[in-house]
Amino acid sequence: MLNDPRSHGLWQETAPALALADTPPLTGPAEADCVIVGAGYTGLSAALHLAEAGLRAVVLEAAEVGFGASGRNVGLVNAGMWTLPDQMPKALGPLYGPRLLELLGSAPAEVFALIARHGIACEAVRNGTLHCGVGAAGLAELTERARQWRARGAPVELLDAAEAYHRIGGGSYAGALWDRRAGTVQPLAYARALARAAMAAGAAIHARSPATGIVREGGDWVARSPSGQVRAKWLVLATDVYTRQVAAGLRREQVGLPYFNMATPPLPPEIRATILPGGEGCWDTRQVLSSFRLDAAGRLVFGSVGQLATPDFAVHRAWALRAMHRIFPQLRGIGFATHWFGWIGMTGDHLPRLHLPGENAIAMAGYNGRGIAPGTVFGKAIAAHVAGDLPLEAMPLPVSRLAPAPLRRGRELVFRAGAMALHLLSDH
Repeated sequence: MLNDPRSHGLWQETAPALALADTPPLTGPAEADCVIVGAGYTGLSAALHLAEAGLRAVVLEAAEVGFGASGRNVGLVNAGMWTLPDQMPKALGPLYGPRLLELLGSAPAEVFALIARHGIACEAVRNGTLHCGVGAAGLAELTERARQWRARGAPVELLDAAEAYHRIGGGSYAGALWDRRAGTVQPLAYARALARAAMAAGAAIHARSPATGIVREGGDWVARSPSGQVRAKWLVLATDVYTRQVAAGLRREQVGLPYFNMATPPLPPEIRATILPGGEGCWDTRQVLSSFRLDAAGRLVFGSVGQLATPDFAVHRAWALRAMHRIFPQLRGIGFATHWFGWIGMTGDHLPRLHLPGENAIAMAGYNGRGIAPGTVFGKAIAAHVAGDLPLEAMPLPVSRLAPAPLRRGRELVFRAGAMALHLLSDH
């Protein structure tokens, strides 16, 4: 994508193509009920649901559909956020906390229902995810997380070490939390398919059309790009951590966390059968976490915190090989064929943000590495609000003020250096 093999790697190679002619740059003036900046999960879901409601939606994307985190992530369709369930009411209050928990708990079901309704080809597998516990502390964390989700009726199961090993096919984890609500997708394929569905419903998507200026004129929003402009009653900002200068405040409130993935070639059938036979996606409880899953062709996708720039790349690649071979000794002698990385936008409390940057304007940001399911359902909620079907007080999040993250640049340097140091000295 954009001639950068490290931007989307395997996902670019295996996602069904989206013809450039279908998402041409904006030229000349256009009018819409809503202009959306950003063609990731949130913006595309909003465009789809607005179009299905009979409203004209126009999406402006600076690069290509799914260029940001939506096309680079691991592909885990998870329920909830990093925050423990009991902490959400404490952080958001007795109204919004339970409301957000209910929405995010059912968000994977919304994603897979949308996939089924539109016949989306994105390697969707809904056999759950495994949150793998590292040592006694990791198991204690998962035990508490399981207790809190079960108290809310969620179909989660705490596996012991032997059960976790059986489902994973390797590793020495103390246990794992199996969440049957969740699953995996090919993330770029899902984003592109959302774009196709939105356009089929009547939305317009313009790639290579960065919003260079956004102003209020005569009660409307006017979003300008290099070769055109869109006038609309409503404005939606859905660029998250990949935000550019026109909405720089959304970027400044998040700390950027680099995350990479590397993928093996398709594994031989006899080896593939020994790894994740149920098709779950996995990640562990380490602070500098690891994740792994299989794609439809049997490639193991292995990831962790880190940036694939020089000299980081060599350190992270060597570590990933050591770590993968430690968890799955049957893969010794097998390396990586592709690699890529992107940015996760982290907020201080690991919860997303809802902002109102002006009259008839709404922005979402801060997915903290949980973008597929939350982005899909938040986009749907935004569309319902714009259409007049969901009042602001019924939204899943309270409105918050933009506030820069303290010591943001310094913390980003610490994340990068810390991951480098850990991966240089350890295979964990």
